[in-house]
Amino acid sequence: MKYTKYALIALVFGLLSCDLGSEPTIEGTKLQAMCGEWWVQVYSGGEDQDLGYNLITTANTADNNETDLILDDHGLLTPYEYPSMKIVSKVNLGGLTFNATPDLPNLNTGQSAVSILEGKIIKNAATTPGGNKVDSIYVKFEFKAIPGEQYEYAGYRRTGFLEDEH
Repeated sequence: MKYTKYALIALVFGLLSCDLGSEPTIEGTKLQAMCGEWWVQVYSGGEDQDLGYNLITTANTADNNETDLILDDHGLLTPYEYPSMKIVSKVNLGGLTFNATPDLPNLNTGQSAVSILEGKIIKNAATTPGGNKVDSIYVKFEFKAIPGEQYEYAGYRRTGFLEDEH
């Protein structure tokens, strides 16, 4: 009898503690269409710099708005004695474009400011080595510390498939 009473109390509390509300709506970030990991090649003056494919990322900021996108090259050019880039770029979500913006502060301490000259993400415009259709990315920029020398990152969205890895 003693155990039955405890079992009955536990059952009542268990039933009363159930949340009968609906599941929350899970939404993506506002810049979801522009966020991701990208395999890019580096160009300067229209010439491939023969650095192979390298991974960069784009991500929304904590503000989760439609205009501020983090662009991080993870020190891609640093081994070649160039600054690295981690900036908050202004973008146009409707056109999937990077706004031309001079002297953006570099979030990597001690690194040169960066000017975005132009950039665009094009939906399903690239084909990966594995034959998958993905978005392409192109960003043209200049480091304030190296005026007149322009660089371009051009590539495609990372799929995560082994055949598309570099």
